[in-house]
Amino acid sequence: MGLEFIDGNQAIVRGAIAAGCCFFAGYPITPASTILQYMLDQLPRSGGVALQAEDEIAAIGFCIGASMAGRKAMTATSGPGISLYSENIGLATIGETPLVIVDVQRQGPATGSATKGAEGDIQFSRWVTSGGLPVIALSPATVAEAYELTYRAFNFAEQFRVPVFLLSSKEISLTRETVDLDEVNLPGVLERPRMEEGEIYQPHAFDRPEQIPALSDFGAAQVTRYTTSTHDKSGYLTTDPAVIQEMIDHYAAKIETAVDEICLYSEDLQTGADQLLLSYGVTSRAASVAVDHMRSAGKKVSSLVLQTLYPVPEQVIRGALAGISKVVVPEMNMGQYRLEIDRLAPDGVEVVGVNKMDTTLISPTEILNQGDLL
Repeated sequence: MGLEFIDGNQAIVRGAIAAGCCFFAGYPITPASTILQYMLDQLPRSGGVALQAEDEIAAIGFCIGASMAGRKAMTATSGPGISLYSENIGLATIGETPLVIVDVQRQGPATGSATKGAEGDIQFSRWVTSGGLPVIALSPATVAEAYELTYRAFNFAEQFRVPVFLLSSKEISLTRETVDLDEVNLPGVLERPRMEEGEIYQPHAFDRPEQIPALSDFGAAQVTRYTTSTHDKSGYLTTDPAVIQEMIDHYAAKIETAVDEICLYSEDLQTGADQLLLSYGVTSRAASVAVDHMRSAGKKVSSLVLQTLYPVPEQVIRGALAGISKVVVPEMNMGQYRLEIDRLAPDGVEVVGVNKMDTTLISPTEILNQGDLL
């Protein structure tokens, strides 16, 4: 379509439709409301269904039902809505339900500053549901990345039979940029594994822990069991400790064994650099300006921008930390992802956070000054 002037929420809708999304349910909440608005307008044009639910709990419930009936489904909300989603996120996890959950982050906690930006839901997305099982969470920095990562989120959801988070923010979702979405490099569309006709169906069948079970859509010839309680491969409730552990190992292994495939990032590592700027989301844009400023001043500095926050790309981060004496992590929160860097940094590496939650963006100057990079 050539150059367009669109915002991040429009790009998210376009990316979802390009990936084959054909069901959306949501409830109005700033700054995610226009995703619902755009979906109500656009999805029926491509034969899909979009609806406004009576509340957030119903919205994600509709999406789980639609997904298990064979539809590619997405919902969108902000932090308070994720709180209400939490129980059903657990259901989608234990039920191995493909689903994309967009969190347009805003200033919290609670109602907070509903029209102001932050990136405060990073750890929230990781630990939102009981059980502590691995999740996939992607973080765009631009309108074009909002399009691309939404598309990739659907592929990951379908491939691994999991709910996938897209962690946008008010600044990305409500800011317009000139983009050519036709120029965005996308992989092929992936579809969930489906049961072959004539097979005996087990909704959670696997021979190896990392194997992805085939799906049979609700309403097909096979009887499908779906439960929020601990169950075996056939979907029957169980209290057998060995079976329960086998299922838990499966939920974890299908993500943990695919970290290299899931992890998306861009790195600009400078030979001889002893300082690293590690960033994600909208703050990575200020970090890139700070890197350019340092290099113009004759300083050697490396940059790592993460698009996949979870599972944590440990190998990539450790590689970028090689030879580094200081890593600076700017975040529009009080240091949530820095906890992961603290965990991975070798002894002797100084980990410095540049943090604020006053609803304003972190500037390149703040990164340089607070990170003591000049």
